[in-house]
Amino acid sequence: MIPTAVVGVGQTHHKSRRRDVSFGGLVREAVFRALDDAEMTMSDIDAVVLGKAPDLFEGVMKPELYLSDALGAVGKPMFRVHTAGSVGGTTAIVAASHVQTGKHRTVLAVAFEKQSEGNAQFALGSGKGASLGAGGAFAPFIRSYIHRSGAPEHIGWKVAVKDRLNALKNPYAHLKIEDISIEKVKASPMMWDPIRFLESCPSSDGACAVVLTDEDGGKAAAAAGRPPAWILGASSRSEPPAFPGRDPVRPAACVQCADDVYAQAGITDPRRQLDMAELYVPFSWHEAIWLEAHGIAEPGDGWKMIDDGSTELGGSFPVNCSGGVLSSNPIGASGLLRFAEAANQVRGAAGEHQVENARTALAMAYGANSQYFSTWVVGSSLQPFD
Repeated sequence: MIPTAVVGVGQTHHKSRRRDVSFGGLVREAVFRALDDAEMTMSDIDAVVLGKAPDLFEGVMKPELYLSDALGAVGKPMFRVHTAGSVGGTTAIVAASHVQTGKHRTVLAVAFEKQSEGNAQFALGSGKGASLGAGGAFAPFIRSYIHRSGAPEHIGWKVAVKDRLNALKNPYAHLKIEDISIEKVKASPMMWDPIRFLESCPSSDGACAVVLTDEDGGKAAAAAGRPPAWILGASSRSEPPAFPGRDPVRPAACVQCADDVYAQAGITDPRRQLDMAELYVPFSWHEAIWLEAHGIAEPGDGWKMIDDGSTELGGSFPVNCSGGVLSSNPIGASGLLRFAEAANQVRGAAGEHQVENARTALAMAYGANSQYFSTWVVGSSLQPFD
C-alpha cells in the first residue's frame, strides 16, 4: 500500500446562513484554501471525491454533477460518497484509498452542507413532516450510558463549556459564545432529557476540503517547509439500526473500526500513543461514550477523563480543540472537519488551538442511528512511535 499524506487543508467560515455564496461558491471557498495550502491548482488534482449528507436536506439532487463544473474539475473522475453524518470522514478515507492503491497520485476530498437552504428536520423525518430530531434518537442511548457508568449530570455541561471555549480560538467556528459557563449551560432549556439546548450542536452552512497525495508528494511538501500529515491507519464500518444484542452505547462497528485503525498504525495503548483526538460529538455526552468505544478510557471511565480536565486543551489528552461539532455542524462536512483538524494538529498548523508537540492524532465520525463509522489516525511522520 502506497504511503499517503495530507498536504493541504481548507475550510469555510461556518455560519447559520451563508447567504453570500451559492453551493458552488461555498465549496470553492474550502477547495481553494486547500489548494493554496498545498501550493497546487486544480490542474494538479487527478480525481475528486465529494461527500454530503442526504440530498433531501437541501432538496438538490445529485449536486456532484454540477459541482464538478463549479470546481473547474470538468473531465476529471468525480466520486460521490454518502454514509449519513459520517460521510465527511468516509469521503477522506475513500479519497485516501485512491492514492494508497495507486489509482491516482493526488486526490481532492471535499464535503459540504448548506442547511439554511433546506429543512434537515423534515429530511430526518423521511419527508413526513415530523421528526424527533437527532437528539431525540440519541437521548435514550445517553440515558443508558449515564445509568451504566454512574456519571454525574454536570459532565455534559463541562464538555459543552470546554468545546465552546476552544471554539473561541478557532477563526472558522460557527458558535462564538464569549460568556459560556456551567451556569449558562445548566440554565438553558431541556431539549431531550438529559440534553439541554447548549449541550447540542448548531445547524451550520459550511464546507471542508483536503488534498491527499503519495509518498513522493508528501516528502516534497516536507522539503518545501510544509509538513504533511501521514495517514497511519484508516477504516470504516457500519451496522444495522437494530439486531439482537446491539449495544448503541458501545456500537460494535465503532469498536471494530477503532481496532482496525490501531492495528494498521501499530497502536496498542491509544491513551499513551495518541496525543489528541477530534471526535464527532453532536451532543455533549458523546465525548465520554466515544472515549470508551475507542479504548482511550476503560468502559464506564470516559466521564472521569472529562471531570478531571484531561480532555481540555492543555490536558493530558485534549479532545476537540477546534470546538468540534458542538461549535460547527455543516453535517455533510462535519466528519471531514474532524479529519482535517486532526491532520492540522500533527502538521503544527492548528493555530491558537494547537496541541503542543502533537505527533499523532485520532479523528472519527459517525452517522445515522449510530450506524456508520469512519476513523483515521494521522502522524507527523510514518514512524511516529520510533
